[in-house]
Amino acid sequence: MNNDTKLDYVRHTLAHLLAAAVLELYPDAKATIGPVIDNGFYYDFEFRPGNKPSEKELKDIEKKMRKLLPSWKSIIGTEVSAEKAKEIFKVNSYKLELIDEIVAKKEPITLYTSGTFTDLCRGGHAEDPAKEIAPDSFKLSHISGAYWRGDAKNSMLTRIYGLSFITNAELDTYENMMKEAEKRDHKKLGKELKLFTTSSLVGPGLPLIQPNGMIIRKSIEDYLWELHKRRGYLRVWTPHIAKEDLYIKSGHAAKFGDELFRVQGKEEKFFLKPMNCPHHMQIFADNQFSYRDMPVRYFEPATVYRDEKSGQLAGLTRVRSITQDDGHLFCRVSQIEQEVSTIVEVIKKFYTTFGMMDGYWVSLSVRGEDKSKYLGTEDVWNLAESSLEKAAKANGINYKRVPGEATFYGPKLDFMFKDAIGREWQLATIQCDFNLPERFDLSFINEKGEKERPVVIHRAISGSLERFLGIIIEHYSGNFPLWLSPIQVRVIPVGESHSKIAREINNLFLDKDIRSDIDDSDDNFGKKVRNAKNARIPYFIIIGDKDIAEGKVTLESRDLATKTGKGQIGQLATGEVISKLAKEIADRL
Repeated sequence: MNNDTKLDYVRHTLAHLLAAAVLELYPDAKATIGPVIDNGFYYDFEFRPGNKPSEKELKDIEKKMRKLLPSWKSIIGTEVSAEKAKEIFKVNSYKLELIDEIVAKKEPITLYTSGTFTDLCRGGHAEDPAKEIAPDSFKLSHISGAYWRGDAKNSMLTRIYGLSFITNAELDTYENMMKEAEKRDHKKLGKELKLFTTSSLVGPGLPLIQPNGMIIRKSIEDYLWELHKRRGYLRVWTPHIAKEDLYIKSGHAAKFGDELFRVQGKEEKFFLKPMNCPHHMQIFADNQFSYRDMPVRYFEPATVYRDEKSGQLAGLTRVRSITQDDGHLFCRVSQIEQEVSTIVEVIKKFYTTFGMMDGYWVSLSVRGEDKSKYLGTEDVWNLAESSLEKAAKANGINYKRVPGEATFYGPKLDFMFKDAIGREWQLATIQCDFNLPERFDLSFINEKGEKERPVVIHRAISGSLERFLGIIIEHYSGNFPLWLSPIQVRVIPVGESHSKIAREINNLFLDKDIRSDIDDSDDNFGKKVRNAKNARIPYFIIIGDKDIAEGKVTLESRDLATKTGKGQIGQLATGEVISKLAKEIADRL
């Protein structure tokens, strides 16, 4: 058993232990389901009105869990009939519903017992919980509301969350990471640094990017295009709406009907664009390509729209207006490996620049057991999955197959990166698609003068510019590298008599396309320096009597101050400073 599976089994066992503790303290509660999640587990309960625990009761529940744990020396699974299971859970309508579903799927019904607690479960537990689970390796974290089966039409339940790791040290590390994450919250920093805002009049999930944020966003977009234009990609542009017929033909209307924004024209029905790929199919279809033209590569940083549930929206990381750095390339099966190699090269270059390549891994997302969720034939899917896996192996990618995570039209490689404090994010993606070319009847002329169907590779490097901006705000804690910083250098005159020369120096930076400003406010010198530091400006320049006398400036670094406690680099000629900063910007440092 690998460590990930062992941890999942521990967390699953703790979900049972949580339910057992709750039912001892709240005998009239109804336990529903309790799955494993990324950092631990949760369990959903229905409590009698007026007898629901609050956050302050979590300690009591946690204490009861630890009291029960020594008696949980095993978990024994038993397969039972539907009748017996229903008799055991006859007062719990939620369990009865689950039993009926298991029967409908013709799957075995299994009950697992530890101590005096029995639960309906498929299995996957610690064999000896008392021995395998350290009492100080878990804790209950918080309570929230949750609808049964995630449906707002159903009952509102109480969800109790728990954190769980193999050791107490790992739990402490995680909690410290979460405290650091709170300090780095992009919603808080975004407001402080004037990067983006939201408006109740504009609507939730529709962020407004402020000038400072736009500088960062545009710098990222320009970098992405720089990485693509040298590799044969061509810019295209497509409108923000399209007739519903386009998405009926592509399959998006049937698959994502509830997430699509509808627009009623005078005569026809439209959708706000949820995906760029059907549009790019139309551009390809309007051309007469031969095998000599292949691959054809389109690039478009375009905004798409999806009607996400309001409760799921979060700052920039979950929005309704999503600007994808989208690319679609049309190629032959024999070209898939090379094209994936080129995309991987771009991904590695991009994330190395942002310092996020350490510890990355890739999910080869393939179909799950329910084949009805996916478009296309068995042969097409087998070819798509094998082609992508072959390309992953050829590129030495650290990947693992993950069933059930493919898109409805094809398998994909999802790249998982860690930020500066160790949180994992799914960002870049490469998707292999044999289905949409079929649905849109795309073709090119091969060597025999016959029509041949292309393969489409969908790829996005940053994922979406909004989400990526939110992630890097937290990754850098607002201390952006020089090339991304909205203000790259601030000129600070010590006194009023130094302002004229300070303005002249500021203009020299601006003439060299270095984003500079000047603080010639009435604030005292100490406050000006504090303001520059609080604004997280990478460099600031001091102009005083000594600097003017020697024809130089004093350069200070935000990053040097962070590492050493002293930010001063020293006196340099203005030209030296410009050369230093220009090189760092060009090198994206």
